[in-house]
Amino acid sequence: MNVGITIARNVIKADYPIKEAIFSVLPLVDDFIVAVGNSDDDTRNYIAQLNEIKDPSWPEIRIIDTVWDDNLREGGRVLAVETNKALAAVPREATWVIYIQADECLHQEDYPAIQAAMNTYAQDEQVHGLLLKYKHFYGSYDYVGDSRRWYRNEIRIIKNRRDISSWKDAQGFRFFNEQKLQVKPINAYVYHYGWVKHPKAQQQKQEQFHRLWHDDQFMQKNVLGKDSFDYGVVDSLQHYQGSHPAIMSERINRINWKFEVDPTRKNFGFKAAFLYWFEKTFGVRIGEYKNYKII
Repeated sequence: MNVGITIARNVIKADYPIKEAIFSVLPLVDDFIVAVGNSDDDTRNYIAQLNEIKDPSWPEIRIIDTVWDDNLREGGRVLAVETNKALAAVPREATWVIYIQADECLHQEDYPAIQAAMNTYAQDEQVHGLLLKYKHFYGSYDYVGDSRRWYRNEIRIIKNRRDISSWKDAQGFRFFNEQKLQVKPINAYVYHYGWVKHPKAQQQKQEQFHRLWHDDQFMQKNVLGKDSFDYGVVDSLQHYQGSHPAIMSERINRINWKFEVDPTRKNFGFKAAFLYWFEKTFGVRIGEYKNYKII
């Protein structure tokens, strides 16, 4: 038995592709849990109604209602707290837990690799999780970030163990004693669409997101008072040549804004330019942060 989990709050207001995120995981699991926080929009009904439009062969989406602690405004810690609520609701008999964030998707072409890895390492006690690669889209569905600001890998599939919990801002997982998980890299990607929204919706997301990290003074000075998000502030992008998950087709087809950039132009200082060159030349990211141990 495998279970999928995610968290949701105000996903309509900030135009999160959470339907696509959940639907991209459902073919791989036997159960799916959404921890739905107290929202200012119709998030809960939206999630509940997904059961009416999903493929009948997929498992039901279960909702657990939660209340976010809005006083946890340091380092995005509330995201991990909420993720752990979803994790705690996973049945004990489950073997694997697939975690997806509201702006991420899996590609159907990667299902065989994911399923094979879960089968191969299900009984291997040395393997605590599976490490997926990332594609970070920016501005539109035609460009991906390729600089050091974008993490290249992260744990998105973990063993169902009660001593594993979401870490810091819920980007990854660790043991309760803060020890890193031992993971196996697999040839599968997470498609991250958090930076692909209409500029007005992106501004809404930024206001929601930064409230989880910063105090009111920071918000007033750096985030609030803007009508739309400026996508022009970016260091390096590449034109994307591959395909997107099929579940994203409808959303991609109804894109209603334009974003164009010259990917040959880079906005780096000297040090960042050297590190970028070194990584592209030798395939090594110097000083890369790794919240896991590869075995």
